[in-house]
Amino acid sequence: MRKLFIAILVLFPVVAYANVVWPALYLETRLFSWWAIGVGLIIEFFLIKWLFNLSVKRAMIADVSANTLSSIAGIILIPLSGIAWEIFPASLINWLFSWGTFNPVTWVVTFVLGCLVNAFLEGAVYKKWFAPEFRFKSKAFIWLLIANSFSVSAAYISFWVNPL
Repeated sequence: MRKLFIAILVLFPVVAYANVVWPALYLETRLFSWWAIGVGLIIEFFLIKWLFNLSVKRAMIADVSANTLSSIAGIILIPLSGIAWEIFPASLINWLFSWGTFNPVTWVVTFVLGCLVNAFLEGAVYKKWFAPEFRFKSKAFIWLLIANSFSVSAAYISFWVNPL
């Protein structure tokens, strides 16, 4: 029986399909574009200089450090947050409305998740090395979320300028 099974697999190979995509996966690739990175660095530089009262040099170091960490960790965390959304509650929403993965609600949630992931990662860097007074339940975090929304918006705009 085992030999028959092996013979069937050899004669009729099963192809593994790895072509499943979801909006957060697309967003992650666009967040690595020069325009999204540039917008984020410039806006966040002025924000953290003002927010934490840092010198120009220290604000530049903080900005680049935080964005480097959020870029590296975001490669994994943004798509993972999107797949977590897809598993639940998006699967229920998609079923209720007979939608696919690329629906308006998922795109909005992906935007919010992208902002949150980046803000949490960058906030952790600021709190640890540059501004120990930084709190995740504060106006400073809200400002960080708003600043990150500009770089995520730049990535979203790129979908219209250069569609997938």
